[in-house]
Amino acid sequence: MTDDTLQTLIDRLDTLLEEERRLLLAGDLDAIGDLLSQKERLIDALNATAPGAQPDLGPVQRKVARNQALLDGALQGIRKVAARMAAFRKIRRTLETYDESGRKMLLQADVDHKMEKRA
Repeated sequence: MTDDTLQTLIDRLDTLLEEERRLLLAGDLDAIGDLLSQKERLIDALNATAPGAQPDLGPVQRKVARNQALLDGALQGIRKVAARMAAFRKIRRTLETYDESGRKMLLQADVDHKMEKRA
C-alpha cells in the first residue's frame, strides 16, 4: 500500500470521526449506527497495512477516544432515562405507605386503561 493510499484512508477515517462527533453532539444515534460499518471497514483497512508502514495515528486515536467518551455519556443518559421511566411506571402502579407500627407497606393498584364515554 502506498503512502498516498494510506494517508487517504487516514483522512477518510478522520472525516468520518468528525461526522460521528457531530452526530453524537446532536443526539442523532440512528445516524451513528449507519456510520459504524464505514468506520469498521476503514479501521480494518488500516490494520491490514504492514506494521512498519503505519504512520502516526495519534490524532485519529485521540478522536476515537473522544468519540467513545461521548458515546459512553449518551449511553449513560439513555440508561438514566430508562431507569426514571421505570420508576414512574412503578409509582403509577403502587403506593408505598407505613402501617401503625411504622413498617413499610406496598399497596398494589390495578390500573384500568379503558376510556369511558359519556353523553
